[in-house]
Amino acid sequence: MKRLYLFDFDGTLTNKDSLFDFLQFSFPETYKSVFVRFIPLFLLTKLKIFSAGKTKQKLISHFLKGKQRAEIEILAQNYFEAQKDSLLRIKSLEYLKNIAREENKYIVTASLDIWVKPFAKYLGTRIISTQAEFVNDQFTGKFATPNCNYKEKVVRIVQEIQLSQFDEVYAFGDSNGDRPMLELATNPNFRYFE
Repeated sequence: MKRLYLFDFDGTLTNKDSLFDFLQFSFPETYKSVFVRFIPLFLLTKLKIFSAGKTKQKLISHFLKGKQRAEIEILAQNYFEAQKDSLLRIKSLEYLKNIAREENKYIVTASLDIWVKPFAKYLGTRIISTQAEFVNDQFTGKFATPNCNYKEKVVRIVQEIQLSQFDEVYAFGDSNGDRPMLELATNPNFRYFE
């Protein structure tokens, strides 16, 4: 019996959104003032006037554009080490421990690969995510892939995984952005770890 496990990250494996948490942790002096400046854009996004992916890109770009890959990796590792115990849900950790021997486990997330990588390594999973664009090891402030949410999650899963080789597909999510991924699973789990 060959099984595939697909886990959303924010709100599913974690108890809060890692994007804001990562930026607040990494840039404590400037985060609040920048966040306030972005409120009108967040409102336009909520009203579906402006795309969530573009808003996210602008926010991340504000903090990280022009930084070297190595510098960003250090920020991500520091964030992981400081926050992993409070960020990851206990039930999700227990579940992943129980399936530690399973080879085919993926985090499928709209979050950037930048700060999810240390968590994936720790949890023994691979990653399908929104990817940061680097040119000459410098972050351009743009994304190299579309925002990995809603239908894009399924597009990326199908691109990267040969689904027909699995007898069972377990998927875990907590929001509407995860529903398309849950629909392709034989065993969909909504808010399973809450």
